[in-house]
Amino acid sequence: MLGDYTWSLIDKESECLAQRFKAVSKNLANANTPGYARHNVSFEDQLREVMEQDKKLHMTVTDKAHIPSHPLKFDDVHAADMKIMDEQYRLDLNNVDPEREMAVLAETRMMYTGFMRVASSKLTMLKSVIAGR
Repeated sequence: MLGDYTWSLIDKESECLAQRFKAVSKNLANANTPGYARHNVSFEDQLREVMEQDKKLHMTVTDKAHIPSHPLKFDDVHAADMKIMDEQYRLDLNNVDPEREMAVLAETRMMYTGFMRVASSKLTMLKSVIAGR
């Protein structure tokens, strides 16, 4: 299963979603902390770039000063945990909106569940192939 595109995608997606779960739980835990700035985890743009790289033309590097344009891999994707400082939700400078965080939590849970269903169906297919059905 090493080198399998679907498994690599599921592995990276679940790793990044776990970081988002941690950020949302940290935000909810600090919802009443004065001056706390919420955290936002972003990785979807990087994953989309890796998945759509076949549509791009990769340039050849002929000099050390050239910017490399190599094909990206799933290992190049890293979830970016950003502290959002420029939003204000309350007068005590805490910008955590519990309703928004619960919506992000629900969205993250649905994404995680969807990817785990894909992994489960892939495992079911592999089991049937091994069993010879």
